[in-house]
Amino acid sequence: MAAPVSLCHIACCANRAGGGAVAWGRGGLLAFGSCHDVILYDPALVKSIPLQGHTEAVFVVDAVYQSEEPDLSLLIASAASDSTVRIWSRHGSEAKCIEILQFGNGFVMDVCLSFLPGSDVPILACGGDDCKISLFIQQNGQVRVGEVGGNTLGFFDCQFSPDGLMIIAHAFHGALHLWKQATVNKKEWTPEVVISGHFNSVEDVQWDPEGEFIISVGSDQTTRLFAPWKRKEETEVTWHEIARPQVHGYDLRCLAMIGRFEFVSGADEKVLRVFRAPKIFIENFSNITGIPMEKLCSQQSSDLPEGATVPALGLSNKAVFEGDMAVQPDEDEESFNTISNQYPEIYFQPLILTEPPPEDHLLQNTLWPEIQKLYGHGYEIFCVACNNSNTLIASACKASKKEHAAIILWGTTSWKKLQSLSFHNLTVTQLAFSPDDSFLLAVSRDRNWSLWRKQDSSESGPVFTCCAYTDKNTAVHSRIIWSCDWTPDSKYFITGSRDKKVIIWGQCDLSVITEGNELDSIKPCSTVLDAGDSVTAVGISRVLTPDGRYIVAVGLENGKIILHTWKQSGKEPALADWTTSVKIDNSQSHALAVKRLCWRHHAGRAGHNDENSSKWLQLASCGADHCVKIFNVNRFAL
Repeated sequence: MAAPVSLCHIACCANRAGGGAVAWGRGGLLAFGSCHDVILYDPALVKSIPLQGHTEAVFVVDAVYQSEEPDLSLLIASAASDSTVRIWSRHGSEAKCIEILQFGNGFVMDVCLSFLPGSDVPILACGGDDCKISLFIQQNGQVRVGEVGGNTLGFFDCQFSPDGLMIIAHAFHGALHLWKQATVNKKEWTPEVVISGHFNSVEDVQWDPEGEFIISVGSDQTTRLFAPWKRKEETEVTWHEIARPQVHGYDLRCLAMIGRFEFVSGADEKVLRVFRAPKIFIENFSNITGIPMEKLCSQQSSDLPEGATVPALGLSNKAVFEGDMAVQPDEDEESFNTISNQYPEIYFQPLILTEPPPEDHLLQNTLWPEIQKLYGHGYEIFCVACNNSNTLIASACKASKKEHAAIILWGTTSWKKLQSLSFHNLTVTQLAFSPDDSFLLAVSRDRNWSLWRKQDSSESGPVFTCCAYTDKNTAVHSRIIWSCDWTPDSKYFITGSRDKKVIIWGQCDLSVITEGNELDSIKPCSTVLDAGDSVTAVGISRVLTPDGRYIVAVGLENGKIILHTWKQSGKEPALADWTTSVKIDNSQSHALAVKRLCWRHHAGRAGHNDENSSKWLQLASCGADHCVKIFNVNRFAL
């Protein structure tokens, strides 16, 4: 008797998943995951074969041929949300499951099949949500490689190199991981140097005062430090991430350097946090960049902590001293049974480096201790600046009322609030101290700027008073002013706005103006420069062109960066004072809005030992396209 119901046709497609949902072998057979099955489909014969066994949706499939005759031997690996990986073998027209790998309660995000070099022994790589890649070798057991620590959520993708000697993996937070098989112990896979960067909008970037490295912060809640890697007996210098001083729980917005190895950062919280480099970082920085320790250490290194760690459920980096080192568990000990072992406390472990660290080391062992918190703002921090003598910090937060838009001044010795400067009605978008520390400039969302002059210091510290500003009657900008900067002689400052205008103001020379007449003395010294798009960042080089012109970098909302030069030729502003020198082409510019432009304070290129050469300048930029870029600028060609 025939069955009352029979299936005559199935219409299905590959599950919506990552890049491994479909595999197409060289023999023309297509494999993909759908429903609970793995489907083998031959486009030439318009025929499909379901491989049944998984109890949940199949979302990753990979297939390789085991012989040169494709029809004879096909090996297939599939992963499903039932926490299993199944190995299938197809010989001719027959296919069967030959192995089931259990992953407990975890999920395998990707699988990749390959063969051991010089053999036909298959090897399987599985990237899981447990932040590890598991390697399975037929009849030879299992090897695991992966990342430990930090706010990690596993791997999205993993692939073997064509020769099978390396594995590259793509983690949830955008990081690339690279492992290479050891030449002696074939079961040992060692991490290798690979490129890295932010995985969300980069909000701010700053050079250190000596111009030896840059620090950037972003909406990916990390602070990253990039430096040139100088290999021994090689002339090539490449930039790499060598430390991740802060891995936070809030999106980071701004930072300012306080000396060589100290910085303050602000995030989407009401607190400013101050960090100082530990001893292990200074030693590793010396090894990687080739700068002698004698030039780096200004204080006894024995007084510095070894490193830092973040406690469970904490946001503050706690200093770790030599006596606080944790004992590492035995590598051979199986410790995945209990909850406490599955989610262990993250401990700092010192490691002397001679090359840029891999991702797992960056996550765990390169944090900087937090030495101070600064409380005082009522809303999320938006901008921060430090004066050139490293004695004052100025900060501002998001604001929709005048009472919240006040600028707060902090002393870096006592870490106390020194003064509150109230003027603007909306958020102050950027702050900048003049190079001689005589003035503080603020630009705001209310379309105005304010200039604050340093007075004689009181017992608690210096006092600033507002000496010049724009208002509804005198404002030139008609939209939000995003950015500002100073000329190296502290005579002029520049503002850039969403209204596409760039304007240079002055003069602020103390020998020219006197108290009481600053409001009339400071006015536009340049004609309005039409940038062609909303201006989101401006920066003026500390080094001039050979003919004494200021070098101005302008970053736009569309990602373009344009270099101009400017010099005042007469008492009245003239359009001829501006010269457009370089429009950086699209292949080198950002794809989205430029967030910050920062010039290296000295001539020369970091890592090249060419400080005596006045030919090269370096410009660092960051943008909403997740990129940090460093440009070498030939000032003789401007």
